[in-house]
Amino acid sequence: MLFKINIIDDEKNLNDLVRTYLEKEGYSVCSFYTYDEALLHKDDDVHLWLIDIMLDKASGFELFNEIKASKPKMPIIFMSARDQEFDRIIGLEKGSDDYITKPFNIKEVILRINNLLKRAYDNPSKIQIDGYDIDLEKRRVFYNNNEIILTTKEYDLLVYFLNNKGLAISREQVLSKVWDENYFGSDRVVDDTLRRLRKKMPEINIRTIYGFGYRLD
Repeated sequence: MLFKINIIDDEKNLNDLVRTYLEKEGYSVCSFYTYDEALLHKDDDVHLWLIDIMLDKASGFELFNEIKASKPKMPIIFMSARDQEFDRIIGLEKGSDDYITKPFNIKEVILRINNLLKRAYDNPSKIQIDGYDIDLEKRRVFYNNNEIILTTKEYDLLVYFLNNKGLAISREQVLSKVWDENYFGSDRVVDDTLRRLRKKMPEINIRTIYGFGYRLD
């Protein structure tokens, strides 16, 4: 399947660089450098949009709204040069699928796009990892044909790691996606839930990145 991606970023050099790497990965990519130009293509039959928040005459959030109005299920990743919690929260509240802060590692960007497209369009009902069989439709986990009973949050946390395999994920990202932005308890709930998950699934290769978060290898 040939995936099509649209990129809007008014930094031409960066835009062209990302497009070049994505094309090397086998994607069909169109680049836009102005808000007006991208707006003309909001109804394009593509599989993903990569949108910079700070554009020449309007916000990437405005373009996001225009695209979602006609294609509510369109996967969208925001990019921003500002490492600000405010932008990240707005992006998550609007329903973006991911958020990337500049400067970024282009290989990580590609990995995030690969994972998102796989999650959005492949959607396999069964996954095998580290000896475990996971049935996504029935929300059941097995090891050597024996079922492992997980709580709702343990299972949701497991699926979040599966959807972001190979990526470094911060505790804050886990909270916002698994517990949602309205959770006001301690962020220790992530560590506690992960500890229980590891106890029930000791073979799962979820690594702790000290001072940052976690990664499923």
